[in-house]
Amino acid sequence: MPTEVLYGPRLGKEGQLRMGCSAILFDEKREKVLLTQRTDNGRWCLPGGAMEAGESAAEACEREVWEETGLRVRVKRLLGVYSNPDQLVIYPDGNKAFFVVLNFEVEFLSGTLGLSNETTDFGYYSTQEMETMPMHAQHKSRVEDALIGGDAVIK
Repeated sequence: MPTEVLYGPRLGKEGQLRMGCSAILFDEKREKVLLTQRTDNGRWCLPGGAMEAGESAAEACEREVWEETGLRVRVKRLLGVYSNPDQLVIYPDGNKAFFVVLNFEVEFLSGTLGLSNETTDFGYYSTQEMETMPMHAQHKSRVEDALIGGDAVIK
């Protein structure tokens, strides 16, 4: 059974509160962002994942990008804080989670882009290209917010 994302009024109450992060890595023209395709559900998403106890939010983001893509990055700035009380993540083992996600802009430091046990594909995509792609949760919205710029958003 793949990881499921369910939606319904205040469904998030059924999950355990978890902190997560996602990374926006722009291409050189700042027109496209790096997306990975998830192994568990085939959806496209920003690199990222859950924070672990004892690490900073920036460390979690940098670690997740490394684990999922093989790229070393550095967090530049916070783009937004995302929580959807109507969303519940259910894992194959039955655990349920309600996520608060910090979305960061990152910059490339080193490494070679590749696959991991969590990803089946990757590439840089525009928001127009994302329209036809099966996207994970509200990841496209995070990209759109990042492209607008300005102060960090709270949703």
